[in-house]
Amino acid sequence: MTDLLPARKITVAAALSAITIVLGATQLGFIPVPTPAGHATIMHIPAILGGILEGPVVGVIVGAIFGIYSFLDASTPIFKDPLVAILPRLFIGLFAYYAYALTKRWGISLAVTVATVVGTLTNTVLVLGMIVLRGYLDGKTALAVGITHGLPEIVVAVIITVPVVLAWKKVETGSGKSNL
Repeated sequence: MTDLLPARKITVAAALSAITIVLGATQLGFIPVPTPAGHATIMHIPAILGGILEGPVVGVIVGAIFGIYSFLDASTPIFKDPLVAILPRLFIGLFAYYAYALTKRWGISLAVTVATVVGTLTNTVLVLGMIVLRGYLDGKTALAVGITHGLPEIVVAVIITVPVVLAWKKVETGSGKSNL
């Protein structure tokens, strides 16, 4: 297994998964809001970080932990459906990774910002899309939830993710400067 997933990737996946679980267990990752979804979330951020920092496999693993936690801790019937709670979360880190890989030639700060926006939108659009496909909400309500939750989640995710990745890159390269 270490050939497929080196020790560093396993370690980072475990650390980000632990952060995901702590965010869920303490409820810091779920911000209560009075909408049909019930919560806005920052629990997708570790999956984005996993994808950007260690690649698509780590991003998918951390996204799976987020989804499983969301499913096991569901307070609404919508998220007791694994197709809503788990499946869309698998793509957060995956899409964030590819967005980062395709844009990193533009500079790391911009690439991380784009990847974070893509990862956050992946969570919002795929979860709400599945909610509509499964018949839990109509498209108009899902769009309203997407706008009221998605936009603030993007802003918060960028505010958190960009400095974390830049700091990680500084530590990783052993330099006091990042490649902005």
